[in-house]
Amino acid sequence: MPKKNKIKIAVFPVAGMGTRFLPATKASPKEMLPIVDKPLIQYAAEEAVEAGIETLIFVTGRNKISIQNHFDAAYEIESELERANKQKELALVKNILPKNISCIYIRQPQALGLGHAVLCAKPAIGNNSFAVILADDMILSSNKGCLRQMTERYEELDSSMVAVEKVKKELLHKYGIIEGLKRNESDWVLSNIVEKPKTNEAPSDMGVVGRYILKPSIFDILSKTGKGAGEEIQLTDAIAEQLKKEKVYAYEFNGKRFDCGSKLGFLKATIEYGLNHQEISNDLRNYLKNLSI
Repeated sequence: MPKKNKIKIAVFPVAGMGTRFLPATKASPKEMLPIVDKPLIQYAAEEAVEAGIETLIFVTGRNKISIQNHFDAAYEIESELERANKQKELALVKNILPKNISCIYIRQPQALGLGHAVLCAKPAIGNNSFAVILADDMILSSNKGCLRQMTERYEELDSSMVAVEKVKKELLHKYGIIEGLKRNESDWVLSNIVEKPKTNEAPSDMGVVGRYILKPSIFDILSKTGKGAGEEIQLTDAIAEQLKKEKVYAYEFNGKRFDCGSKLGFLKATIEYGLNHQEISNDLRNYLKNLSI
C-alpha cells in the first residue's frame, strides 16, 4: 500500500469519443493523436511517472484497445527492429514505461461523465488517495511537471487538490470555476466550485484544469452525485460536496497548458512541443521565421 501522503496511483479517464476531432477519431482514440512523435496519452503517463506514480489506471471505452496496445510489449516490431539493428528505435519502443510501472484497464460501460469514470476506478484504488490526469490537457513545464508539483504539495497539505489557472472571461462557462481564499502564491483554500457557470455568475476567473489529487472520501460522494451540467456526473460537483466536510485546495501550477481537446490547442501544442524537441527544434524555428502568411 502507498505510504501516507505519497501518491502512487493515477487515473486516466480515456473513454471519451473525441467528437471534436472527427473523422480522425472515428477509429482511433483522441488520446492516441500524436504531438510530434508521441501520443497524448504517453505524455500524460510520463508526467505521472515523473511524479512518482507506480500504478496507472486507464478507464477506457469501446474502440480504445490501441491505448492498451501502446503500453504493452510489441514482440513483432521489436524483433524486426532488432533484426535490422535499429537500436535507437528499439529502445523507444521497449522503454515507453519503466519496468516497475503497473497498468490496469477498466471499462466504463456508459459515457456518464468524468465523475462516473473516476468512480469506475474505485475497486482498483481502495482506500488510497490518488491522482487524476486528463490527457488532452497538456502542460509544458520547464522544470517539474504539473503533477509532480502537486504531489509534493500534497505531501505537506494532505488534502484533496485541483489544478487551476486564470481563464478568459469569455471562456468561464466552459470550466469548473473556484471560489475561495488565496493563501500564498500557489495555494487557494476552496469554499466552492461551480461547474460551467454563466459568465455573470462565475465566482472568480480561476478555472479547474485536468489535474487532480483526491482523497478516497470522494468515492462515497460520487456514488450519490446526480447528473449535473451536460447531463453527466461531474467530478467538480462531487468535489464541491467534499469541501463542505474537509479542506480542499486549488493549486496554481507553473507551466503552460494546452487544451488538446480543441483543434487550435492541439496545433499550438504541436508547435511548442516541436520547438522544444531536440531533433527538430532548430529546423522548425527557421521554418516558422520564414513562413509567409
